Amino acid sequence: MVTQFLKPDEQGLALAAELLKGGSVVGFPTETVYGLGANALDGEAVKRIYEAKGRPGDNPLIVHISDLSELRPLISVEPDEKALRMMKAFWPGPLTMIFPKSDLIPNEVSAGLDTVGIRFPSHPVAQEMIRRAGVPIAAPSANRSGRPSPTTARHVLEDMDGRVPLILDGGACAVGVESTVVDMTGETPRVLRPGGVTAEQIAAVAGSSLVDDAVLRPLGEGEQPRSPGMKYKHYAPTGELTIVTGDPEQVGKYIANCYDEAVSAGRKPLILALDGNAAIYGDRNVRLLGKDAAEMAHSLFALLRDADTLGADVLFSEAVEATGVGLAVMNRLGRAAAFRIVEV
Repeated sequence: MVTQFLKPDEQGLALAAELLKGGSVVGFPTETVYGLGANALDGEAVKRIYEAKGRPGDNPLIVHISDLSELRPLISVEPDEKALRMMKAFWPGPLTMIFPKSDLIPNEVSAGLDTVGIRFPSHPVAQEMIRRAGVPIAAPSANRSGRPSPTTARHVLEDMDGRVPLILDGGACAVGVESTVVDMTGETPRVLRPGGVTAEQIAAVAGSSLVDDAVLRPLGEGEQPRSPGMKYKHYAPTGELTIVTGDPEQVGKYIANCYDEAVSAGRKPLILALDGNAAIYGDRNVRLLGKDAAEMAHSLFALLRDADTLGADVLFSEAVEATGVGLAVMNRLGRAAAFRIVEV
């Protein structure tokens, strides 16, 4: 298959809509990460997403819409007052809400669950592509399964060249991590995957919120993912990643020592550090994550991909506090490291 790499101009958008209507898969930008989209109402088209990604069939997909009027046919209940307030506050934007699904949603989208995640993205290219296609679009992140999510079209091309017919290049993504996923089927909104919309922001709008305990732990044996991104190992670089938490000075000493031991063993280590801690590591190979959790969220996936380009076979990362956007960062780091975490 030849993969076309186009700007989202008239030609690119027209081709994307034509391909989606015909049951094909398209890589496209959103404000969170790049998505790999297909007609959400066509189970055969959705299967092509799983094939392109090498994605396990028990991992549900998110359905993207371009207008609030498109929501109701996809779900089997009327959204309650909390859900309506959250839509008003956060849609369009980086928030996915899980509802009981309608019969329009094929099992290929929901991975056999009786629920479906719906998102109204704010990226103008995503909105226009969905509008032109005339159908809701099922889309996970546009990477090979398990790899760091793509935040530029070039990242998508690295993973999907020859596997999909079209990638639309809409520039770098603004948020840098996937959408917040919230289960709306219970009394209290429950965050299953943290993202750019924080649990604190949701509580301020809905009156309360919960964070699922699986956000910062691996799924148990036989435990089915209720949201994308809940798999044990996800977003991972090729090299072995370890997260180090604790007092910043002790974290720095520990990472520096591990780095030196790795060099002595003939390995190619890489350190991921917050901007303010760069001096701790001297002339060791360091990539800077940013000054805070928000900047770290924006840069994390790109840096994990860069680690592969650099040939790093062992990585050591500093941590941030798991509150606000920091919860999303630690969720992604934890899964990228298969929860290999050292406290010093």
